[in-house]
Amino acid sequence: MVTPSRITLARKRRGMTIVELSRKVDISAQSLSNYEHGRQHPSDETLDRISDVLGFPLEFFSSPELEEIPSGSVAFRARSKLTAGRRDVALSVGRLALELDAEISQRFRLPDTDIPSLDKPDPESAAEMVRSRWGLGQAPIPNMVHLLESKGVRVFSLAPEYSEIDAFSFWHQEKPFVFLNTLKSAERGRFDAAHELGHLVMHGPVRSLVGPEAEQEANAFASAFLMPRRSVVAHMPKAPFTDQILKGRRIWKVAALALAYRLHDLEMLSDWQYRNVIVELSKRGYRTGEPGGIQRETSQVFTKVFKALRARGISAADIAAEINLEPDELSKYVFGLTLTSQEGEGLRTAAPRPALKLISSNGDKKPVGGKARRAVRG
Repeated sequence: MVTPSRITLARKRRGMTIVELSRKVDISAQSLSNYEHGRQHPSDETLDRISDVLGFPLEFFSSPELEEIPSGSVAFRARSKLTAGRRDVALSVGRLALELDAEISQRFRLPDTDIPSLDKPDPESAAEMVRSRWGLGQAPIPNMVHLLESKGVRVFSLAPEYSEIDAFSFWHQEKPFVFLNTLKSAERGRFDAAHELGHLVMHGPVRSLVGPEAEQEANAFASAFLMPRRSVVAHMPKAPFTDQILKGRRIWKVAALALAYRLHDLEMLSDWQYRNVIVELSKRGYRTGEPGGIQRETSQVFTKVFKALRARGISAADIAAEINLEPDELSKYVFGLTLTSQEGEGLRTAAPRPALKLISSNGDKKPVGGKARRAVRG
């Protein structure tokens, strides 16, 4: 039996309208609409064509119903720039990632959630409070993705074909989820991660807020979280030159423009000085990229999970099959880590050795496999 919501989800994941998909499958738009609303069921031949066009295995369409993620519960980076179609793509990616998270959570015990809900403080104070709670002090953050994962945030990557979706986040069943675009510079990816943390902390689940005000607050939080006031004042001179800003950005692993903005916000650059710095940075190519930037951050959780599964003969393709996805679709959600695996050779990745440890339920370190639930601890 075909599950109607699965056809809709797969179509939205590919960014297609009903009319576009019906043309590719060579059926009427009315028939496809009837399939998606459960008024009719497609023939086996028609379902085969739908499966081929959308790139989902046949088993996907007969799996249980999946409730869509409400758009209002999701904090989108640059939400106003997204079309409804692109938001649907993002929401469908989020829904499929929930399936992957559920599969992994059956096999491993991931870090507990430690994301405070702060609906009263201003962004600067909220950033300081989170840093204090996590014992970060004023030190630069070595890796934002690793930090979020260690606090129980499920961090996924976004499919590269949708570059206009910068990042988004949401809460689901008391779990925080963050999705990051991997086509941007590593520095801007770090800022996006901190931005989404700001949304999780300040805008849900206690206080729901979307729109320009929420984006401004999340930006301010990210700036203060990555570049603490006392740290910036201690390391940067008053009215620094452009070259000093370019050198200083490496301390906090941020974009040059982000550091310039923070310096202006802290009144270490006057309005005139800030404008001149922005013009100079733009001339040097820092508005569209980050020349000489840092290495992109990736997931330590997925690296460790796939390594542990491989040790027990469980491949990424096996995990994809469990949730009725193609392996290349799965890879798009996990920072491409599964693409570095070759048959008979296992996982190869340039990511640094993860700090997480896989520990069995009784505390003994053992390889992990099957459906047994295991712990992943820092």
